[in-house]
Amino acid sequence: MTSAQGPGRAGIVDAHHHLWVRAQHPQPWIDPVTMAAIDADFEPADLAPLARAAGVTATVVVQSIASAVETVDLLTVAADDPLVRGVVGWVDLTADDVPERLDLLRAGPGGDRLVGIRHLVQSETDPAYLDRPDVRRGIAAVGAAGLVYDVLVRQHQLPMAARLARDLPEVSFVLDHLGKPALGRPEFAEWRRDLRAFAASPNTTAKLSGLVTEVPLPHWTPADLRPAVEDAVDAFGPDRLMYGSDWPVCLLASSYQRWVDTLAELLDGLDAADQASVWGDTARRVYRLAAS
Repeated sequence: MTSAQGPGRAGIVDAHHHLWVRAQHPQPWIDPVTMAAIDADFEPADLAPLARAAGVTATVVVQSIASAVETVDLLTVAADDPLVRGVVGWVDLTADDVPERLDLLRAGPGGDRLVGIRHLVQSETDPAYLDRPDVRRGIAAVGAAGLVYDVLVRQHQLPMAARLARDLPEVSFVLDHLGKPALGRPEFAEWRRDLRAFAASPNTTAKLSGLVTEVPLPHWTPADLRPAVEDAVDAFGPDRLMYGSDWPVCLLASSYQRWVDTLAELLDGLDAADQASVWGDTARRVYRLAAS
């Protein structure tokens, strides 16, 4: 996979993947029938050979459930695993003591690998969740602590995310999975408009991740994903985009290597410097990842 390995002189950064052992941290969102491919445990030893084969030399592991205990365990993994350079964890953003909770996470094993916080906004039923004063107070505390806030929303929630980024310019926001575009559906035009509104705030970046599970087709091709990737490059520019595998969730529609190869094909028209941004430099800068 030369297209990605060539520009990424320092190695590729996988800015978005998950790890879980269900006996320790149940994943109730996994449907054992429709999601049989990921109804299993996924540990660092499972990721390591896939990452190595793809030229990945650093990763950011992202929370998958609303649990501070899970975050503590992910930080412990990062403390012991040289591949995992960053952790995007979870805290209760509505709590009155968010700064203290962040300090507590940082004081434990691997605390120096805490680079961001995320909440599963895509599952919130409140259509104005990110507009709430208590939530915004918590997100502001995340930014004040020098951490990134990862934005996980569905397409219809993008306007709310754009308001948040505009109103909190001191916080660095990373949009996960490009806001889950409606690929191949009429609503895609609305996604394009709303993505540009989010990208208009200079404190935003986005992940080229999670797209393979948004294609409403049993068999997808790179051409099915090209419109979203090209729109993202146009809206953010390569220096505000980063690669993420979304492993193991990607296994519902793709192998780890296939997504790397697909994104390399879709980014083939970029010059070496721009490819280096997407494949690693943006993630290193935004998440302030520790050097190897």
